[in-house]
Amino acid sequence: MNCNASISIIGIDAFNSYKKDFMKEMASLQEIELHPHSIFVMHEKCEKYIAFHKHSKNQLTYVEGGLGYLRLREKLFVIPARHYFWIPAGVEHTITIGNPATVCRTLFFHTLDDAKNEFFTRVGIYPINDLLFQMIKFSGQWNTHILPGGEPYMFLQSIKNILPQISSQILPVALPSTENKRMLSILAFIEENLSESHSLQSIGLRFAISERSLSRFFQSTLHISFLQYLKLLRMSKAFQLIVENEHSLAHVAFLCGYQSLSSFSNTFYQVTQTRPSELLASMHN
Repeated sequence: MNCNASISIIGIDAFNSYKKDFMKEMASLQEIELHPHSIFVMHEKCEKYIAFHKHSKNQLTYVEGGLGYLRLREKLFVIPARHYFWIPAGVEHTITIGNPATVCRTLFFHTLDDAKNEFFTRVGIYPINDLLFQMIKFSGQWNTHILPGGEPYMFLQSIKNILPQISSQILPVALPSTENKRMLSILAFIEENLSESHSLQSIGLRFAISERSLSRFFQSTLHISFLQYLKLLRMSKAFQLIVENEHSLAHVAFLCGYQSLSSFSNTFYQVTQTRPSELLASMHN
């Protein structure tokens, strides 16, 4: 689609706004690369979608006051309240933040000492504790490149140093992605009707696929079983609904396809090692 066609579809004001935001994001990404050995600090209120990109530094982002989504080429991660994500240097990703009141607190670290711990080489979503939260929040006074030498750099480096010790519990809510059109139509149907009961038999009947073929289809395209995908999808939706805080937990359970709050809570705990009520309470602390 050419530029003029884009303008005619979305309108000149919307197009100019999109172009302005895009140029701003590109400038920010270029700014990150200016000093290879620095630690770059960036705190901002944001409602954004950043297209696939990568940079030469590691990224730690704490999403405060909302829900975020981190997509890799093969997975979609949900970043709930009181969690941060770590992206190693060179990993392509997109970031989506839907609430303009959300604060993204981001530190871009050099890679000089990454070999010290395997933690720095893998993507992960981790719960944030009070110590790390206060340290990241304190870094908001700089909002620029911090070069080696001096107390600010030593303080920020100490944040990176403690991450492997305080971030042992990785959040396993990551939805596999695919570009297979047939599978995408199946996944869209399940998501649009998440409150209903689903099985290989019911989905197979709707899409004219045998249970055995459908089971193999999930494994071959998503590398995960049908039931595993359904559970992760329901947990992702649960995170979204809990953060939005517009429904009771009992209603959240129903919207996510559970017949009882206790069953929902038990599954949520099995996946995340925390209860829905605990996640809700943590948002108001």
